[in-house]
Amino acid sequence: MQPLILIIEDDERMAELIRRGLEENGYNVTLATDGGEGLSIALENHFDVVVTDILLPTKNGLELCKELKKANEKYPIIMLTALGTTDDKIDGFDAGADDYMVKPFEMRELTARINALIKRSRLENTEEIIRIADLELDQRTKTVKRGGKELNLTPKEFNLLAYMMTNKGRVLSKSEIAEKVWDMSFDTGTNFIEVYISYLRRKVDKGYDKKLIHTKSGMGFILKEDHED
Repeated sequence: MQPLILIIEDDERMAELIRRGLEENGYNVTLATDGGEGLSIALENHFDVVVTDILLPTKNGLELCKELKKANEKYPIIMLTALGTTDDKIDGFDAGADDYMVKPFEMRELTARINALIKRSRLENTEEIIRIADLELDQRTKTVKRGGKELNLTPKEFNLLAYMMTNKGRVLSKSEIAEKVWDMSFDTGTNFIEVYISYLRRKVDKGYDKKLIHTKSGMGFILKEDHED
């Protein structure tokens, strides 16, 4: 069965180029030209991946993403936009985007990211609850608790923490985190991974004597208990 892709793009020429490129790679593509229309189509149908711009008429991509994730937190979404600063990317991920690509782009990379997102969304995670020290992450309910107190994490913070917890005790480079959590190549010109690690530290470690998230200088980040080597 052909994967079903919804493209939400108000530039008709760009939308047609994306549609043609994806169809040549075996996808079944539906187009929408504004955010309100795209949201309605996405809610009324099932798509394997939604690819959306941010700057859209009637409803921007950030609002669209939040509403889609509110309706179905597992709805796979890629933002494809000309907005490429670190703050732009953080805004996109905080809105719930699973991946973020900046225009101009190569069709090969877009198809690779779509394939990776489809594969990831179809995987069933057999380990529902992960515990390290007094930190507990429930993948079924998407909740995190430390010392019995629930932590309020964004979707990307949750995914980052889940990846670090499933790789407990192993140093994770920024490039690995970018690839495995964001399905993207690491851009040395941005610091969004450090920003998200900082967000996690404030929520997971601040106020607790036992720190769990550590930095290995020049190597990456590791989640482990203080006493572990």
